Amino acid sequence: MFKIIIVFILLVAFVPPFRKFLFWLVIGRQMVNQQKRYNSPVDNRKEGDVKVDKSQNTSNNNTKEGGQYIDYEEVK
Repeated sequence: MFKIIIVFILLVAFVPPFRKFLFWLVIGRQMVNQQKRYNSPVDNRKEGDVKVDKSQNTSNNNTKEGGQYIDYEEVK
């Protein structure tokens, strides 16, 4: 068991193609999937078209939450 761990560590440390393959197995496939999802068109809009999403929160209650208002006198 100990010999297998040592051989694996030596392969990772000193064999660049093996290291690249491990990187591709662990991270590369996820990166490729993310790039495909990012580059795929979401909807069929022409370039320059604008899409406006309206906010779901349309309440007219625009009060600011905060402390109590306190009058002050300017001190000279």
